[in-house]
This record gives sequence, structure tokens and C-alpha cells, in this order.
Amino acid sequence: MRLALHQPDIAGNVGAILRLAACLGVGVDLIEPMGFAWSDRALRRAGMDYADAVAVNRHADWAAFAEQVAGRVVLLTTAGAEPLPAARFRTDDVLLLGSEGAGVPAAVHARADLRVRIPMRPGLRSLNVALAAALALGEALRQTHGWPE
Repeated sequence: MRLALHQPDIAGNVGAILRLAACLGVGVDLIEPMGFAWSDRALRRAGMDYADAVAVNRHADWAAFAEQVAGRVVLLTTAGAEPLPAARFRTDDVLLLGSEGAGVPAAVHARADLRVRIPMRPGLRSLNVALAAALALGEALRQTHGWPE
């Protein structure tokens, strides 16, 4: 199982996701362009020394990512038809999250094999991308018995 971030805007969120991935033993795909320089201090600060403990693949763009992705692409989206508690995950899923400001374009949305939304109270737009990643990854690892020992 992997996490993938489509054109992330905020280094601190990427750092938090790298830390999450390192602690739970999943890889991360970063789909460029990103809204910050990879060496940005905020990324280092948020990821701390955990960034070196996670397998990160950087992709020049969506096409480069889509060409090599293995397994299902599971898009986390506020427009998802499948609520997180009803979604059924597989061990080779790639959980894809859009950029904080724009989400993902229609072509990426259309390519997803499964579109999952995290249920929230009415009138609220969305969760922070790192929190959404943690919720969905936690449920996916629970279902697939993928939690580290």
C-alpha cells in the first residue's frame, strides 16, 4: 500500500504525511509540480528525521505516475461516491490525495478506480490533507491487516 500526493501545495502537510508513512511502513509518491521546493525548510521541520525512513518516489507529472502505478488508484475526494466506512481496500492500493488548494483535475478523478469520501458533518468542506491521509490509511491498514508489528 502507498500514499500518493497530486501536486501538493504545502510543505508542512507533505512532511506530516512522510512522517505518517515512515511510522506505518508505507511508501509515498509525490506527483509534481509541487507548490514548494523539495528542500524547503518547512518540509524538513515537519518531516523531521522521519523523511529518511520512508520510500519516496517523485514523478514529473500525472502521466509519469499513471504509467508506472501498480494496483488500484483510490482517490480520497469530497466528491467520492463511496463513504470511507463502506470502502473495501486491498493491499496494493495507492491512496491518492489532491492538492490542498485545487484537489485533482477531472482527468485524474476519472482515472481513479475507487473514489472515497470521508463522511463529515453538513456544512463543512474538508479535512486537512494530512489528517485525511491518516484516517484513510488507518482504515485501509486495519482492513488489510497491514499495521506494523
